[in-house]
Amino acid sequence: MNANQIINLVMRMFIRKAVGRGMNAGINRLSGKGKSREEMSPEERRKARQGKQSARRARQAMKMGRRIGKM
Repeated sequence: MNANQIINLVMRMFIRKAVGRGMNAGINRLSGKGKSREEMSPEERRKARQGKQSARRARQAMKMGRRIGKM
């Protein structure tokens, strides 16, 4: 393995983590509609929590789909 391949490997790892965090932050922002917890009514908090749970399930389903696709 040469230096260029090692650098590419490390860069891909960092970019993958950054993109994942960005996607999670975006999903959380959308589910909460950009409001902080204190600004939300109890109904909005409940809906935001449900949205986050749905997003978590969708991410898990995508992971499972990728695993099955590799087989």
